[in-house]
Amino acid sequence: MKTEDNKTLMRLARESLKGKWGLAIGGFFVYVLIEMLVAIPGVGPVATIFIAGPMMGGLTIFALAISRNQEAKLDQLFQAFNRFGTYLGAYWLMVLYIILWSLLLIIPGIIAAYAYSLIFFILADEPSIGISEALKKSKAMMNGYKWKYFCLSFRFFGWVILSILTCGIGFLWLFPYMQVSFAKFYEDLKAGQQATQQVAELEKIVAENAEVPPVSA
Repeated sequence: MKTEDNKTLMRLARESLKGKWGLAIGGFFVYVLIEMLVAIPGVGPVATIFIAGPMMGGLTIFALAISRNQEAKLDQLFQAFNRFGTYLGAYWLMVLYIILWSLLLIIPGIIAAYAYSLIFFILADEPSIGISEALKKSKAMMNGYKWKYFCLSFRFFGWVILSILTCGIGFLWLFPYMQVSFAKFYEDLKAGQQATQQVAELEKIVAENAEVPPVSA
């Protein structure tokens, strides 16, 4: 299956962010601010248990809207709370799987993290899908593409260093850039797999019609 190269996906992300950098930075600032607030000693660990999944889901919904050139709004950051149980369960089940694989060795844990990395995109795209099905779908979609996702992530390493050198200010631009690039990765992978599936179904129909015996006169 042919997909776009990572350099192209990053360029497409920048194009989607044109004219929306202010909104994107504002949205990601709100997300980080909330994550920092719930990190307050005493209250933080308890709060994180409940909001980490829905907040990650809202961030994904927000990034997808920007990636698809749709109307992106700050209240999308909290949209996943409408399916609180689903996003909460998905987050902690994903974490549990990653931890269990990490008990074997660190590498299997990393592989598991990449295998389940699309779960929030899938949940955002398919409101009726269940947690287990979303995990399975993420794993299936990432089969053969975990290395590409790793390479996409690694392309931001230099930008991370520069952001650190700016006392963290650069992360205000880097975080939206990364998340929209990951959204482009998901969309490209999804489109490619849908196209492959459609071709396979068409070939199956053609093969079935070819097997139909001619009608005798």
